[in-house]
Amino acid sequence: MVSGDSTIEGYAQAVFSVAQAEEALDRVEDELFRFARAFEANADLGRRLGDEAIDLPTRLAIVRDLLGGRAHPQTISAISYIVQSGRTRQLPEIADAVVSKAASARNRDVAEVRSAVPLDEEQTRRLATALGQSSGRQIDVKVVVDPDVVGGLIVRMGDTVIDGTVARRLQEMRTALTGG
Repeated sequence: MVSGDSTIEGYAQAVFSVAQAEEALDRVEDELFRFARAFEANADLGRRLGDEAIDLPTRLAIVRDLLGGRAHPQTISAISYIVQSGRTRQLPEIADAVVSKAASARNRDVAEVRSAVPLDEEQTRRLATALGQSSGRQIDVKVVVDPDVVGGLIVRMGDTVIDGTVARRLQEMRTALTGG
């Protein structure tokens, strides 16, 4: 493990341990995952939270303003801890490590699913069942709404990526028709 990975792992373990002790692990890992995806998708948010030229109280106020009343207090504390520690740029990786630790604690794997539209509970359950049948493990599905996905889904489980999007199918057809 490289130094950066051990740092991420250390932060993830701290967040995981506190959330588990507070009996809020499921909610905290889900909210942290969602915040990390929003952080990645919103360049302005990433710049503002990571800009050390902006004083720390202002950056922490941004977190409280965005999440206050909507997220578990431990989620707000975890994100504030990451920002305060100067690790804002690693927030997505830390969140992903927390999600992975939570899934492992439940003896499950994680599938990140990107879709142009939100999936309802039934669709998510059916997808988890299908992925579980193909992998032989129980799967926690984390859905990311991504407007760049045009029809279909992109599923990432560890190093495996399944691209079932319309754009991918069109590209395959184009390649087949042009022979290259």
